[in-house]
Amino acid sequence: MIPRYSRPEMVAIWSPETRFRIWFEIEAHACDALAELGVIPREAAKTIWEKGNAVKFDVGKIDEIEAVTKHDVIAFLTHLAEFVGPDARFIHQGMTSSDVLDTCLAVQLGRASDILLADLDGLLAALKRRAFEHKDTVTIGRSHGIHAEPTTFGVKLAQAYAEFSRCRERLVHAREDIATCAISGAIGTFANIDPYVEEHVAKKLGLKPEPVSTQVIPRDRHAMFFATLGVIASSVERLATEIRHLQRTEVLEVEEYFSPGQKGSSAMPHKRNPVLTENLTGLARMVRSMALPAMENVALWHERDISHSSVERMIGPDATVTLDFALSRLTGVVDKLLIYPDNMLKNMNKFRGLVHSQRVLLALTQAGVSREDAYRLVQRNAMKVWEHGADFLEELLADREVTAALPEAEIREKFDLGYHTKHVDTIFKRVFG
Repeated sequence: MIPRYSRPEMVAIWSPETRFRIWFEIEAHACDALAELGVIPREAAKTIWEKGNAVKFDVGKIDEIEAVTKHDVIAFLTHLAEFVGPDARFIHQGMTSSDVLDTCLAVQLGRASDILLADLDGLLAALKRRAFEHKDTVTIGRSHGIHAEPTTFGVKLAQAYAEFSRCRERLVHAREDIATCAISGAIGTFANIDPYVEEHVAKKLGLKPEPVSTQVIPRDRHAMFFATLGVIASSVERLATEIRHLQRTEVLEVEEYFSPGQKGSSAMPHKRNPVLTENLTGLARMVRSMALPAMENVALWHERDISHSSVERMIGPDATVTLDFALSRLTGVVDKLLIYPDNMLKNMNKFRGLVHSQRVLLALTQAGVSREDAYRLVQRNAMKVWEHGADFLEELLADREVTAALPEAEIREKFDLGYHTKHVDTIFKRVFG
């Protein structure tokens, strides 16, 4: 991913230096297990650790070797052998390249998950704080983009909190599923290496052994991992889209923080655009797009082909780096979001009481009017508001069919905003405990 949408900690996980260090640790841990089994000398395993730990792997040199060998793991092992010396012959005993590559990818995705989980924790904290801040800030709920019934802005944020809590749970499960090690040889049968080696390496790296592998770890695990990232990205986009809609000039119920010195347009000095949430919408598309190739990687030929490799070299870094950046940016947006309660009330009152239509409908049916007739009466008066700018309450009070069923005091009582928010405490208790 380009530096513009990257944060250093996540980028570091995918650097060549980090990758080669993990490769070395996999090989060295395997040598320890082989030494325990008596396959290689204990002193050799010790030497491999000592000399390998002292090495600063030369990425350029490894690239030069790979240009000749056309094989990245062989290039790495050749470079490592230059420092280890004669004991290097014991490295990679009974292993295949995918044992190193797949186990390394599991380590990297696990580390990336830990950062993303921390990102989600930060976002959840911001959402919770702002939700309680605006727990009782009444605003209009919209369906199909049209005014529906009152809610509170705190409830809107509680909805986002609940959604991202589910995202976190999914990522925890996806991390657990991807944290899998395979040190099982050329086609997964342990023909030239004892299963204990796999168990030892897995334990040392915080992984679990793949129960049954081919030459590779089955890619359904990876497909689920990247699908989970795609769902999280979709939740990012959902909240970003909500903020964008609410910042439109005609609405202006919320607004991204506009910092001193910030410019909104090269042509129009007055502009204050929702550029951060627009950016998040685009980043979400990118993360989501990487789930499909991960799914297409599942159907490899027989015990393995290499069609998945090029895909994972791109989507591993790009999906995690992009989502890390997006979650951090969204947290900042939520944390500094400007919220305008007066505009919320002003917008809600634009249609002069129409948001209470369901209460009137229900009151009529409870008074003995059939639902069909009640709907007709309420809609008839509502259309006068839509088409002529009338006041809904006044129209109802002037309608003899309505007042024949309901006394004036009861009709007026149906326009109480507090009725719509009386269960907010219950909702918050469900969401936040």
